[in-house]
Amino acid sequence: MKHGLNGPRGMTRHARYLIATSALLLPATAQARDRDWDRASGIARDVLVAAALGVPAVQGDWRGDAMAAGSMAAAGATTFVLKELVHERRPDRSDDRSFPSGHTSISFAAATTLEKRYGWQAGLPAYTVATFVGAARVAASKHYVHDVLAGAGIGIASGVLLTASRDDRVRLTPWSARGGGGVDVAFRF
Repeated sequence: MKHGLNGPRGMTRHARYLIATSALLLPATAQARDRDWDRASGIARDVLVAAALGVPAVQGDWRGDAMAAGSMAAAGATTFVLKELVHERRPDRSDDRSFPSGHTSISFAAATTLEKRYGWQAGLPAYTVATFVGAARVAASKHYVHDVLAGAGIGIASGVLLTASRDDRVRLTPWSARGGGGVDVAFRF
């Protein structure tokens, strides 16, 4: 049996070296990818925070600015308390502060404040970015899906409860009752 330059099974020494090196680098590549998602989620969260505080400030809407700050602070505080109580291990095993997602709760608080204060034109892009933040936290192996859903719920609740509409001609009021719930819509002409 002759192996020659190609070695056994027709594979060159260089090809075997490349495959072996690639196999060793795959975990490092996955870690780099996780860091990229982690970094992207942080940037997107920061953009939402800046928008939630910046849009009212630019318009001289200081009441809206205070509501945005209060909403995000409430979401952050609620998330902090739950992390201290639950101690769920992160998917990447880095610590036990997985539940709920703080990036997601802050992002959804900012998005909800923007939507409630300025309407769907501000809310739709903000909710899109907030959803990206939650998905990126899962892709970064920092959170499980239920961590992100809980964070989104906390953020939405704080935004709804602590933000008043700037235009009171249209009012949306969520409600719930045993066995159901909905949203009341009131228009003022």
